[in-house]
Amino acid sequence: MRKLSREQKRDIAAIRAIRGEDIDLSEMPEVLDWSGAEIGKFYRPPKKSVTMRLDADVLDWLKGYGKGYQTRVNFLLRHAMTASTGEKSSQNSGQRRRRARGGQFR
Repeated sequence: MRKLSREQKRDIAAIRAIRGEDIDLSEMPEVLDWSGAEIGKFYRPPKKSVTMRLDADVLDWLKGYGKGYQTRVNFLLRHAMTASTGEKSSQNSGQRRRRARGGQFR
């Protein structure tokens, strides 16, 4: 994580000094209806560092799609896991992000 600049530290100190009742919330409507909320939408399971040995051709195939081959490995393993257990994946945000960049696996 990068260190904060003096200006950033000054801004944070100024924001920290403001009392809660002095914050103007008039432009931010209060949410009263939470029926459309999605539980766990932004949840990401914790990552764990592992060492795997992959066949050279498999690794070449994964790297052939560009940067982020480890993310692709995780996606493919998660897909296999959810397919075998019948669970519905809560990790659709990564799929949308890849499609937006034009990346697809084959």
